[in-house]
Amino acid sequence: MTRILYYTLLWPLSLLPLSVLYVFSTGLFYLLYHGVGYRRKVVMGNLERSFPDKSATELLALEQGFYRHLCDLMVESIRMFSMGEAELRRRAVVTNPEFILDLEARQQSAILVAGHYNSWEMMGTAFPMFTALPVWALYSPIKNAFLSKIMASSRGKVGLQMLPKTAARQMFEEHNDRPTVYLFGGDQSPSSSKRSFWMEFLNQDTAVAFGAEKYAREYNCAVIFGEIRKVKRGYYTMTFLPVTYDSGAEAEGEITRKHTQILERLILEDPQYWLWTHRRWKRKREDTN
Repeated sequence: MTRILYYTLLWPLSLLPLSVLYVFSTGLFYLLYHGVGYRRKVVMGNLERSFPDKSATELLALEQGFYRHLCDLMVESIRMFSMGEAELRRRAVVTNPEFILDLEARQQSAILVAGHYNSWEMMGTAFPMFTALPVWALYSPIKNAFLSKIMASSRGKVGLQMLPKTAARQMFEEHNDRPTVYLFGGDQSPSSSKRSFWMEFLNQDTAVAFGAEKYAREYNCAVIFGEIRKVKRGYYTMTFLPVTYDSGAEAEGEITRKHTQILERLILEDPQYWLWTHRRWKRKREDTN
């Protein structure tokens, strides 16, 4: 059924220009937001706790802005199935390419951390175009084998190589003999409260995944943050910000704190572009006892 759905609906839709797909995005917004109310309780609860000083009117405007952006991301993801490299280069732009040249000159592996902010999928797919270094990313496997294969093919169209997140150590061990860039999501909900770093994030006590810092220390990787901004509909930029070039010299938890605070700053500037449907605060500190 998934195969039929892909070839009869998703693939034909992906051939349409984004200017047309955004018409579908508007319709999708009314369906998800006003119709089925997709995760509206989760979204508004997250917004209320993150912005306790905002009025009900302000929160409602943020909620609607988020859902419009989310629907844009959905149709952009469909377009990505057939988007060629030339179009991808126009829509995903690095503002400081000299940073990558410096990174390559250092001959040091790096962990690139980014959040589920703006189009992380488009920028992650495009990233190998901006560097001569091999680029690897971890992902959560999809149960449907056909869809998982299609998604991997789409994301790897310009060189991104992917492994299931359970193979993280294997990835570092196999590529430790040459400089490599590893992509990590910095705002993933940790799998365990006890193996998390706890800090205040968006006015809440928050468990933050420690994996990026853990592997950076163990394999002597630099850590950089990918600041993704939306220029206009369908066009994004990424600016690379250094977190540390000497992971071993950082105090315990400091790398995680630094990259999380950069993400927090971005969210506070333009809240509607973060993934608010995520049940980000489902873990509690008392669960560590």
